[in-house]
Amino acid sequence: MHLISFLGTGAFYVPVLLVVFWCVSPRAGARATIVLGLSGMINGLLKLAFHTPRPYWTDPGTKGLESESTFGMPSGHAQNAMVAYGLLGAGLRRRAVWAGAVVMIVLIGISRVYLGVHSPGQVLAGWAIGAAILGSALLLEPRVLPWWTRRPIAVQALLALLLTLGLLGLWALAVRHLHGWRMPSAWAAAIVKAGDTVQPVTMRDGAMGAGTLFGGVAGVSWLAHRGWFEAGGALWPRLARLPVGLAGAGVILLAEKPAGHSVAALFVGSAVLGLWTAAGAPETFVRMGLADRGTRLLTRPGEITAAGPS
Repeated sequence: MHLISFLGTGAFYVPVLLVVFWCVSPRAGARATIVLGLSGMINGLLKLAFHTPRPYWTDPGTKGLESESTFGMPSGHAQNAMVAYGLLGAGLRRRAVWAGAVVMIVLIGISRVYLGVHSPGQVLAGWAIGAAILGSALLLEPRVLPWWTRRPIAVQALLALLLTLGLLGLWALAVRHLHGWRMPSAWAAAIVKAGDTVQPVTMRDGAMGAGTLFGGVAGVSWLAHRGWFEAGGALWPRLARLPVGLAGAGVILLAEKPAGHSVAALFVGSAVLGLWTAAGAPETFVRMGLADRGTRLLTRPGEITAAGPS
């Protein structure tokens, strides 16, 4: 159950999405990363809004087999599993893949109940919210994406900034709503007993999530404008992209440390990391000969393409 639960965590999704985006299919990786990033922000907001306990915090008969210090409603594992594995099934459109996706979604939800960190109701809520996010993404993508790509790149960046700052503003309201709220001592004791520490409610996760989402959306927008890179080719150039991309990310993370932990610093640092991942690393791959330049998603009126005038 610990292993199944791990397959629904960011620690699993992030490296898989990096490999998909840099080495397999940039468009599929970008799509999944953005939708999952949005799902993560929504889940964090809802957790703060409900601020309800996990089962082992309040029920002495429930043993917490994993330590968790965040609120329990709704289950982020269940919600993000619905989004991640649902996107996999929708992207490949094969019965066997859909069946495997459904099995994973169900097992991840069950594992959270088994481990005592979520109630069945919290898991069901996570599935429902994840299904709503997944359905909205699949429904809106064919309409929103063409409209978005027709906007000038500066407008795309501004819209991405406004969207993520709006989410960050909602996070600030949720944190402010909890100002003066004190966690019951029984909840705190259960968290400590399970091996974790009680964490204060802050803007940290919201600032990092919003910054990463902004950097990802802006970076992918620039990448589509500049020209997607081709992720195919021989195996060794694909594998060589990983250390190059990770090295750049490591440099950014090291440079962020002196900047401090203010909301602005966390947002900007995460945005830079998202921009590197979505745009800087692919551009570096092309310039180093590890990938070929692709084509822009859409051409502008009057431009000449291989098929003739647009």
